Amino acid sequence: MALSNNVIGIINFIAVLLSIPIIGAGIWLTTLQAESCVKILQWPVIILGILIFIVAMVGLVGAFWRIPMLLIFYLIAMIVLIVLLASLVIFVYFVTLRGHGNIEPNRSYLEYRVDDFSIWLRRRVRSSHKWDGVKSCLSSSSICAELNQSYRLPQDFFNAHLSPLQSGCCKPPTKCGYTFVNPTYWISPTNNGEDMDCMKWSNDQTQLCYNCDSCKAGLLATLRKDWRKANVILIVTLVGLIVVYLFGIFAFRNAKTEELFRKYKQGYT
Repeated sequence: MALSNNVIGIINFIAVLLSIPIIGAGIWLTTLQAESCVKILQWPVIILGILIFIVAMVGLVGAFWRIPMLLIFYLIAMIVLIVLLASLVIFVYFVTLRGHGNIEPNRSYLEYRVDDFSIWLRRRVRSSHKWDGVKSCLSSSSICAELNQSYRLPQDFFNAHLSPLQSGCCKPPTKCGYTFVNPTYWISPTNNGEDMDCMKWSNDQTQLCYNCDSCKAGLLATLRKDWRKANVILIVTLVGLIVVYLFGIFAFRNAKTEELFRKYKQGYT
């Protein structure tokens, strides 16, 4: 019995360690510009990681102090958390399945369209009320100001590999035909066409293309990229938790079998 409990304790300690990458992935998301402005995925990941940590600690205490009720709680709660983590992994995978940049002639950077992304992600930026807060957050950052310090000549800028946010928010869309003065100041063509993004561009450094659909698409492209990176961590951790949980059940069953056998022997002595 003692040996089995020690094994369960070690397994729960591994589960405690596995919660750390989940919490770390959530904290990492909070440091990113796009996620800090939108705040969608970071808190579910952090909260889930903390719950896994707490449940694993409960199982650790139950194993080393031989408290069966805590071990039973651990087994029930952990399977619920594993299902929730698996659901989150599947959800992130499907909402980030669509979305890609579009190549423009004589440009090294990509441009983005809102309609290229999943319906769920598009809904996050469709509401003007929600976007006002995101726009304010983005405009207060230095993502566009940094471009003016890095690029002076048009060709250097056109050959630059801009981030999706910089491509979508800091300059007018290439199709609009604006003339480069510097990365955040462009001369309007005689005819802007019928595209709303072409008319929304402003040389006001607090406005730029933050009202454009291209900026919304750049934000979604950034979220997609960041979420897919975080999801790799969640998938690896999920597999580890499933393996640890299966070993835990096996060890718990062995412990119960040993206890029943010991009681059986005591009954005949």
